[in-house]
Amino acid sequence: MKIVSTEAKAESLQSLQSTIRKSEKALAQMIEKGASTSLIEKRLQALRTGLAVLEKVWHEQPHPYSQEELAKTREVLAGLLPSIESMYAKSKSGSPQRTLLEKRIRSLELAIKAIDCIFT
Repeated sequence: MKIVSTEAKAESLQSLQSTIRKSEKALAQMIEKGASTSLIEKRLQALRTGLAVLEKVWHEQPHPYSQEELAKTREVLAGLLPSIESMYAKSKSGSPQRTLLEKRIRSLELAIKAIDCIFT
């Protein structure tokens, strides 16, 4: 994986952590309402794995994930990108929402690249 600045690493980790917290809150609300939670649970697990992989890759530590787990994580994270990119395209230039979406897109792309590096 090519060199990523310390600032970009910190922003990406914070973005994934924020996304995980928001997803956990959404999951709790869905459970409370009795809604189906399988999709959000799958996404939440992928976000957690993506975060862990980035941390491991950037600190040059081994990871505990199987190739199958990483492949599923990559698929889920890649599947999130089109909807986030669509929201980004609709957001106003310079808005806080647009900045948040930029960071989220970058963090997901970096997590995907980290998984790709593990496979090679």
